Amino acid sequence: MALEKMRRQWEAGLQPVLRAFHRFSPATITWLALPFGVAGGVLAMYAPENASGGGWLLGGALMIALAMLFDGLDGSLARAKGEVTRWGDYLDHTIDRLLDATWVVCISASVFVGDITLGFAAAFMTLLGSYMGTQAQAVAGARNYRGFSRADRTVLTLLSLVVMGVMLIAGWSTSAAYPAPYDHINVNPMSLIVFISALGGIWTFLVRFAQARGEIQALDQADPLPQPDVTNETDSTA
Repeated sequence: MALEKMRRQWEAGLQPVLRAFHRFSPATITWLALPFGVAGGVLAMYAPENASGGGWLLGGALMIALAMLFDGLDGSLARAKGEVTRWGDYLDHTIDRLLDATWVVCISASVFVGDITLGFAAAFMTLLGSYMGTQAQAVAGARNYRGFSRADRTVLTLLSLVVMGVMLIAGWSTSAAYPAPYDHINVNPMSLIVFISALGGIWTFLVRFAQARGEIQALDQADPLPQPDVTNETDSTA
């Protein structure tokens, strides 16, 4: 109920923006999130470890913020125009997953983390958590949003770039490192979001698996799937 109320408030505030984008299709808005999101990841990956790199990171944060804006706008535009489609929902989730993986891998490949293997592991865990939500929807017909949500992760990613960018511009640095086997990685906002994404993905997988298990087993009890007629099959092969 609270989420529904927030959505209505969000869409009410978006009315001027929706009118400005009314001539575009919702799918076009969905696609726009991809280049802006990729640009944000690339800026984070290649940002140098100096004051100018702080500008790169703030620019990357701006690109990701624009990607988030388009991601939130497409569904509102589809509802406003009466163009809600299954393809739009599918496309939106696909681009969300691409950007989720892109951001954590790009941040891990940057000089601020320097461990792309960790990035791919974190991306895998992140996608695994998201998979449990969409798979529960495919099997039981209800989306599972429990755990560490995409909105939480994206906002923290955005915040990590902003804080790291400000630290570089101000000349602040940290010398602390993580315990082995990650003692080659400095503790900073960008490395923190990689570990948070990885652990959040694992937590989300476990929480959503446990909830889906109960819901799907209850659905099996209430509405069992059609079963093959084993007796007839046995007779026909006899």
